[in-house]
Amino acid sequence: MRPAHPTEQAVGMEHYVSDTEGVGGHLRERDDHFRVRELERFDTEPLDASTDAYPHLVFRATLRGWDTNDFAARLSDALGISRERIDWAGTKDKYAVTTQLFSVYGAAPGDLPVIEGVDVEIVGRAGRGLEFGDLAGNEFELVVSDPARPDNAAAITEELRAFGGLDTADRGDADGESPVSIGVPNFFGQQRFGSRRPVTHEVGLAIARGDWEGAVMAYLGNPTEAEPEGTQEARAFVEETRDWQEALERVPHRLRYERSMIHALAENEGEPGPDEFRTALERVPSNLQRLFVHAAQSYAFNLMLSERVERGLPFDRPVAGDVACFSDTDAPDALELPDTERLQRVDERRVKSVTRHCERGRAFVTAPLVGTETDLADGEQGEIERSVLADLDLEPADFDLPGEFHSTGTRRAILVRTDVRFETDPLTFEFALPKGSYATVVCREYLKVDPVCLG
Repeated sequence: MRPAHPTEQAVGMEHYVSDTEGVGGHLRERDDHFRVRELERFDTEPLDASTDAYPHLVFRATLRGWDTNDFAARLSDALGISRERIDWAGTKDKYAVTTQLFSVYGAAPGDLPVIEGVDVEIVGRAGRGLEFGDLAGNEFELVVSDPARPDNAAAITEELRAFGGLDTADRGDADGESPVSIGVPNFFGQQRFGSRRPVTHEVGLAIARGDWEGAVMAYLGNPTEAEPEGTQEARAFVEETRDWQEALERVPHRLRYERSMIHALAENEGEPGPDEFRTALERVPSNLQRLFVHAAQSYAFNLMLSERVERGLPFDRPVAGDVACFSDTDAPDALELPDTERLQRVDERRVKSVTRHCERGRAFVTAPLVGTETDLADGEQGEIERSVLADLDLEPADFDLPGEFHSTGTRRAILVRTDVRFETDPLTFEFALPKGSYATVVCREYLKVDPVCLG
C-alpha cells in the first residue's frame, strides 16, 4: 500500500491504491491543458417564452481563466444585481477552460456584458434557477506536462481496473488506444479544502463544534508557505493582534472574503463575541458558508475511505452492514451516476444480490457525509464511521446549525468508475465523471505528485 503525499494525508487521503510509480509531471501548464464540459440535464423553454412564467435567462458560458464564483461576481457587478440572482449547477476552477450553464433571474440576452475570456451561448428561459441536481457530470480532457515516466500509465491503469473490480473481460485494453474501465476511491479532492492552503475543513469543524471565533480565525490566520510573503505576514498579524482596523490596511484587496469578515469585526465596538464572529462568517456568499460545513463532512468522509483501504475492505462490492445506493436511471449513457436518495442496508441475506447490482453498475457502496439525519452503517463499516466521528469529536446532531451552515447530511458512493482513454505523446487523459467527483482524484493515482502540481 503506497502512502499518499503528506499534503493529501492532511485532508484524509492516506494512500494510493495503485503501487506503480507515478508518471510524474504536472497539470494546467496552460488553461487549455485542463478542459471541462458539463454533462447537463436541465430543460429550458424558447427565448421568447413568457418572462412571467420563465423569469430565468439560461446561457452556456465557456470560461478561460475564470473561477465560477469570480465570474458570477463579475457578472452581478456588470448587471447591477445581487449575486444571489445568479445560479449554476457546478463550481469550476480558474486555471482551465470550462463550459457550463448559468441562469440569471430577471435578465434579458441584451443585458449580458462582454467579458474578456468568456464566450456566451444563449440557451433559453426557465421557470427556476439552476441547482446542483441539474448537473449529471463532467467530461474532462487533461494534458500532463513534463511527465517523467509516461509509459507507467498502462500499468497504473491495470491496477485501477483491478481495484474497481473490473477484470480483463471488461471492455478496453490498457494500451491507451481504446477506453479502459477503471475505479478509484471517490475521495474529495484537494480543491475541496484548498490546494495551496487546505483550511476550509478546519473552518467547518470549528463551526460544527460551535466555535465561531475559532472558525473565523482558521480562515483569516493559518499562513502557509505556498502564499505570497505579504499575505503570510498579513495573516500572522491578524492572528497575533486581532487589530481589525489595522488588518484592513494590511490584508491584500484580492482576499475579498477575508476582508469582508474583517470589515464585519471592525464595525464592532469592543471585543467581538460569538455572535459577532458568526456575523463575520455570514458576510461571505451563502455558497461559501455551506462549503465550510461541507468541507468538514468531506474530511470525515475521506478519513472513512482511507480506513476502509487500510482494513482491506472492498470498494466495488458490499460487506454485511454496508449501506448501498442504486443508480440514477436518468443518467447520460456511459456515466455511472449514484442516486443517494435510494438507499438499502445490506445485511447478510442481501450481500450476494447487491454485489450483482454493483458488478453491473446498478448499485454502489456508500459512506456518510454526516448531518442531522445521518444513520450510520452497521458491521465493520459502521465501526469505521463511528471511530472517525469520535476522533473528530463530532456527532450528527452537531450539524443542527443556523442558516446556511445547517446540514441534514447525505451518503456518497465510495467508488467512482469511469472509462479512461490516454495517449502518451503528449500524455493526455480523457474521461467523464459523475457530479461531485474530482478529476484530480483520478489523476493523483497516475501522477503521484505534490497536489499543488494537480492544480
